[in-house]
Amino acid sequence: MSANQIARTSLALFCKVVDNYGDIGICWRLARQLNNEHKIQVRLWVDDLSSFKRICPQVQTDLDLQLIEGVRVHHWNNQDGVFEKEAIADIVIEFFACDIPPGYISAMAQCDRAPVWINLEGLTAEEWVEGCHTLPSPHPSLPLTKYFFFPGFNAKTGGLLQERSLDQQRRDFLADEQTRSSFLERLGVLPEEMQSQKISLFCYPHAPVEALFTAWTHHLLPVLCLVPEGVASKSVQKFLGSAPTVGKYYQRGALTVRVIPFMPQADYDKLLWSCEVNFVRGEDSFVRAQWAAKPFIWHIYPQDENLHHKKLKAFLQTHLATTDSSREFSLSWNGAQAGRDWLDLWSGLNSDLTAIETRSKDWLAQMNTLGDLASNLLSFVNTKQ
Repeated sequence: MSANQIARTSLALFCKVVDNYGDIGICWRLARQLNNEHKIQVRLWVDDLSSFKRICPQVQTDLDLQLIEGVRVHHWNNQDGVFEKEAIADIVIEFFACDIPPGYISAMAQCDRAPVWINLEGLTAEEWVEGCHTLPSPHPSLPLTKYFFFPGFNAKTGGLLQERSLDQQRRDFLADEQTRSSFLERLGVLPEEMQSQKISLFCYPHAPVEALFTAWTHHLLPVLCLVPEGVASKSVQKFLGSAPTVGKYYQRGALTVRVIPFMPQADYDKLLWSCEVNFVRGEDSFVRAQWAAKPFIWHIYPQDENLHHKKLKAFLQTHLATTDSSREFSLSWNGAQAGRDWLDLWSGLNSDLTAIETRSKDWLAQMNTLGDLASNLLSFVNTKQ
């Protein structure tokens, strides 16, 4: 930042929840990191407090304004509100083109110094984002410019969301066997299940969960699948034979399925660190699985005309840890190919897990060279007067 620039110390982040927990998950992590690590005063506007509460139990769903971990959280329930220019933040972020209130935009234009306006886009490995990252988009009628900011997997993008202390927390957790065991015990895992192959399952409802469960029942080694409450409910209920509530479990063949609480973000990281394989979905858990440096399978958010398959293939092509077996499994899991036998797919993936974990650590090291998304975003903001 040059000597004649004034520091930008306040930020408004607007989030409309589309993918239940992914959108607010990303925005909540970003809001906290900007506040905790960069001392930015953050106001988080979110339209769905119930989904927010699932990942952040401190949220009170009946309040229009509340302070949580240093972040002012607004219930965004009025698109037609009137805003005074004094209330406008130095930095304004709309997550994934969510169309912030027109009144807020009008007030932005009245500010003596216009805020830096960012459209924080969704994560993709597709090459086209490199040409769009940080591109300006002038407002058609107001003296405002919006900039597109893309997270991504190389230096031509904004990098990935990661807190400074995350990797050390992971290392400390993995180095302490008692801490790991106590965490799993709190989830209901029995002592005799600790040596099973532990798998976390987080996916969209249309995932072929029943077929995978059937394959796992025939696996040679015991498999423990930990499923947060509310995930793949119909498939889990069919396997359990009863409503999938917290604490319910069922064992068939080599497979034990346990329903665990839907947990806050910090505990979800511990779950990823505790398992040998993680099934994740959307964007937020997808990124956290990468920082966990464990083998994972991504269930990508579905798009019209199967555009998500293109995004999936772009990532598999980019990801250092992709093997032939993980590619085949990922494509089948996402419906990008059919006719594969699930036991064969799992056996192939299972035989490559050691190699995948080694490559996952190499990927983590490569991603760390890019810097983290929050720091990169602020560095870009500081280039704007």
